[in-house]
Amino acid sequence: MITYFSPGPTHSFWEDHWAGHTIQELLREARRSPLTGLIEAALPPRGEVLEAGCGLGQYVLLFRERGRQAVGVDRTFEPLRECRKASPGAPVVLMDLRRLGFRPGAFSAYVSLGVVEHDPEGPDAILREARRVLEPGGVLILSVPYVNGVRRLGTWWIRLRNRRVRAAGGEFYQFAFSRREVRALLAARGFRILWLTPYDPARLLRKALGNLVRPPHPAPLECPSPLLLIPPHPALSPSGGEDEGEGIISGVRGGEDEGEGIISGVRGAEDKGEGEARGAGGFKRTVRRLLYTPPLLRLLGHMILFVAVKAD
Repeated sequence: MITYFSPGPTHSFWEDHWAGHTIQELLREARRSPLTGLIEAALPPRGEVLEAGCGLGQYVLLFRERGRQAVGVDRTFEPLRECRKASPGAPVVLMDLRRLGFRPGAFSAYVSLGVVEHDPEGPDAILREARRVLEPGGVLILSVPYVNGVRRLGTWWIRLRNRRVRAAGGEFYQFAFSRREVRALLAARGFRILWLTPYDPARLLRKALGNLVRPPHPAPLECPSPLLLIPPHPALSPSGGEDEGEGIISGVRGGEDEGEGIISGVRGAEDKGEGEARGAGGFKRTVRRLLYTPPLLRLLGHMILFVAVKAD
């Protein structure tokens, strides 16, 4: 496990973070995100979904937009207020994730994306509460920062930076976890992992090169047990890619809404001129597929997604 510290006050960081986004922007991104396809593939067919640490609530709104019952909770008031402004009556509630105000077994799925790592006491109390509010056999969908190969190599630099930041009055920001550490945490809290996958490789590279490294749909890297509660879904395995738009990100709902060029590869490139677009599209697809091979996901994946069930 690697610990990160923030140079400034943590509360200021989150205020600035949410001020830099709008619910409309994040909802558009969620509709076309490959991560959304993985989440929807893992959700049980029925029951209510809780998003813990929902922020501006884009996934809560997206789930409800697609016919699911969903509730969001967060410990920060400002993003919840912005969500309510954008969608009056949105079911988002101010609540401590370690002490949720719901009855036991209230939800069929618990979704938490990049949240539990920010508790300085560690995620154990949050996971204990997640288990309490899940029904028997309920699905936990959890993502955390991943101790990938690059992070392991740079541990010395992270420790050096942390010493400097703490000496200057910095505060705790987050943890990053290895696969083994998260497996142990989930097992200790009574969860059985169905599958996991690193995702979002080379975040800095993606920011620098934009659409060149827009991710294809990552297939689960490991399946410790069969997908017992997850119906077969094309998002869980890459297709052969015979079609120009197939095999990059196939099976993600939302491509129909937001333009299949984003979800299905580079189909939209045909509009920009046949010769140039095809050449650029082929190169982009090669880079995408390379980044999402299991070895590079282990080396570069910024986050890791776990899907688990509440064990008996």
